[in-house]
Amino acid sequence: MAPMGDKGEDAWRTADRGTQADCDSRELLTGPQKQVLERAVAKLVLQGQRVGVSIDQMILLLGSGLTVGELLEYLADRNGQVS
Repeated sequence: MAPMGDKGEDAWRTADRGTQADCDSRELLTGPQKQVLERAVAKLVLQGQRVGVSIDQMILLLGSGLTVGELLEYLADRNGQVS
């Protein structure tokens, strides 16, 4: 798989903004675990872009109580509407 590039790193920094005050959770992960998490975030960002959902919108949805699984379902539903 190709590296995330700047968009993935920016997405991680944006998503991580709210948690830094509590604890930088990335410090609790091993190198390979960080890579897997970063790839997963990059995939979410790309899927969101494909269906017209911005990073900020996804953060708001997650912050309002949506689980990651529910976010994935939401993006999949939007993908069906966009196709």
